[in-house]
Amino acid sequence: MLDVQVIETSSLGDRSYLAHDGEVAVVVDPQRDIDRIVALAGRLGVGIEWVLETHVHNDYVSGGLQLARLTGARYGIAAADDVSYDRVPLRDGDVLEVSPRMRIRPVATPGHTFHHLSYLLDGPTGPEGVFTGGSLLLGTTGRTDLLGQDHAHELARRQRTSAQRLAQLLPDGANVWPTHGFGSFCSATQASGDASTIGREKQINPALTLAESEFVEQTLAGLDAYPAYYAHMGARNTAGPGPIDLTPVHTADPAELRRRVDAQEWVVDLRSRKAFVHSHLAGTISLGLDGPMATWLGWLIDWGAPITLLGDTPEQVTQAQRELARIGIDRPAAAATGDPAQWAGDRHEQVATMTTASFTDLAHALRHGHADSLPAPTVVLDVRLAHEWHDSHVRDAVHIPLPELPHRLGEVPAGPVWVHCGSGYRAAAAASLLARAGRTVVLVDDAFADAADAGVPMAA
Repeated sequence: MLDVQVIETSSLGDRSYLAHDGEVAVVVDPQRDIDRIVALAGRLGVGIEWVLETHVHNDYVSGGLQLARLTGARYGIAAADDVSYDRVPLRDGDVLEVSPRMRIRPVATPGHTFHHLSYLLDGPTGPEGVFTGGSLLLGTTGRTDLLGQDHAHELARRQRTSAQRLAQLLPDGANVWPTHGFGSFCSATQASGDASTIGREKQINPALTLAESEFVEQTLAGLDAYPAYYAHMGARNTAGPGPIDLTPVHTADPAELRRRVDAQEWVVDLRSRKAFVHSHLAGTISLGLDGPMATWLGWLIDWGAPITLLGDTPEQVTQAQRELARIGIDRPAAAATGDPAQWAGDRHEQVATMTTASFTDLAHALRHGHADSLPAPTVVLDVRLAHEWHDSHVRDAVHIPLPELPHRLGEVPAGPVWVHCGSGYRAAAAASLLARAGRTVVLVDDAFADAADAGVPMAA
């Protein structure tokens, strides 16, 4: 029996895989921080023979090239992908005899990209599953607009054809192992479940249940914005990413932190938003490590802008470095650890707090014009994405998606701003941006799903 190990990167909604027979292994779609994979192979006592990419990735910097160089493994990529380094060009119909007990069969599955490959995994008794990358996901498929809107319709059509082909090639009991779909913006719609088989997908996946015209229409209608940093990932992966560097960065003292804040640089507080609202260095931005920090920071910044990281501990900063390196932000400009009082130094007035509220508070304030010592909401700002807004929103709210807010702060009407998102994480980032701009802000740190029941007037 073959064993497939999952290497989860939950902050990006992706998975890498290591499949082995007890002696040799194949790695599929490795993230850039390959030390996790090398350590796993060491614990299992297996040698990595092949490193395979399903496609040139748009959502992260691949570790495949460096993993192959480090281990001496063969590096397989679609022959049609034009890359700047040596690799084994793979085509539909090839057979990789990894060992007498393990075989890989590349299958052309265009849709997420034009040259996308999936990899069928065969054991001694036949097919065990398929590594589908951004093709057939769990209850959905990969998005088809990453190569431009001009190609989205054609790729959606091909995506369905590819899913149908996999369903025909494999038995119902074969496992489906996608790279995307666990919160990744590479997924066309929200994925369903944590594991699946071809048989289950035949029952629930729109690519296998809808006619072509219906699938294409549904897929294109569901596509929303995706992170701006994606624009840099494909080119980086085509050129050949260098090795990751996680050595400690320069430590900033209070004077340097103040200079960076005054210059409107991205000084990012990695602590939870609960800690941030209680006490933070004025002018810093809340993007806690308890959420998808790298995704939102990579989306918000002007690419190449200096970033300074603030954390409780060196370990927190190191974790943030790792997450940022996965999307090509290699070296933060500076870092500091401790607490806001230490970061402020002798300028105690630079330690700030933030006002928070619930949707119940917002309902009361909208009804009565005030809410127990909270500033009356002149404007309610919704920073969720477009599809969330269209599903339901607070009546008369202003909608500016979080990724657009840094360049649209001037569009927020004057007066106290009550800002919300779906759960509080994005709203905390937005509230800190508004506070840095000198606005009076209340963070609605609450679940939007509860807003209607709390009495907030809603519109659809």
